[in-house]
Amino acid sequence: MNVRAHVNASRRARQHRVRGWALFAAALSGASLAGSVAFAAATDYPARPIRMVVPYPPGGPTDVIVRVASIGLAERLRQPIVVDNRAGASGMIGAELVSRAVPDGYTLLVNPSIHVILPSLIAKMNYDPVKDFTHVTIMASVPLLFVVNPSIPVKNVREFIAYAKSNPGKLNFASSSPGSSSHLAGEQLKALAGVDMQHIPYKGSVPALTDVASGLVQFMFDSTPSSMPFVRGNRVRALAVTTGKRTQAAPEIPTMAEAGLPGFEQTNWYGVWGPRGLPREIVRTLADAIRVTMQRTDIRDRLTELGADPAGELSPAEFERYAIDERARYARVVKQAGIKPE
Repeated sequence: MNVRAHVNASRRARQHRVRGWALFAAALSGASLAGSVAFAAATDYPARPIRMVVPYPPGGPTDVIVRVASIGLAERLRQPIVVDNRAGASGMIGAELVSRAVPDGYTLLVNPSIHVILPSLIAKMNYDPVKDFTHVTIMASVPLLFVVNPSIPVKNVREFIAYAKSNPGKLNFASSSPGSSSHLAGEQLKALAGVDMQHIPYKGSVPALTDVASGLVQFMFDSTPSSMPFVRGNRVRALAVTTGKRTQAAPEIPTMAEAGLPGFEQTNWYGVWGPRGLPREIVRTLADAIRVTMQRTDIRDRLTELGADPAGELSPAEFERYAIDERARYARVVKQAGIKPE
């Protein structure tokens, strides 16, 4: 190579290096700017109303809990909380909507434990209930009530089991949706008591309870916030609660274990999730707001009156671990009940 060619080659190399460093600096600057914008958005959060998606109809337990809590959350976050009911497909329509939302903290999902049960029941889902969401915390937990139509000639669980055994295949039980805790509780009763009954799934607790009250179906297990008004109105009769101890909302109602079925325990919990990739500062802000709200005396008293136990004490990381454990536990319950994925 002659001198001129060498000089030209060196010049071209320097030009390539300069352009390369310029591009690198521009990329670094852009990344820093994007990070600064994301950080500013997180630190300014929230700056507008927050939408909480409830994947069930109005009036059900999830809807009731969110609407009670939204009063305190709106005051704590200084922004309105908009409850958006997106019912259908056992909660999957609303959950999928949130999984695809922009992870900016303005679209959240509130869903009961069915959120982590569905993978054991649905062969193919459009989202993963753990990997496609950012875990915030658990808002509340509630026992289920075992309620029957008043025309059924039973006053307790033992009498109900005897009645069911004398009428094999003639009793139907409702659930708020396929795969829900209310569905699995009914399947658990069938297995433990050795009775033959049919499952009738509904799209929400209120329509299911309405049909139990009218006698179209004979009984169901349902969360206390939606079922207690039916019990107090004498539209259905409560036989037991599914938790290990009695509920403060109705301490006169025995547990399933006390009623003769030891080992029968079912609790429904209500979690809050955002889309995957929610900034850590936003997650922390939401988790702190929920924790403080659930400690408010007026919120706690109202939820306790409805039969719910206010929560909010789990950190996002603790909630994620708990959700993963619950997913595995419910998979075992589904397998023991002999329910096949669809």
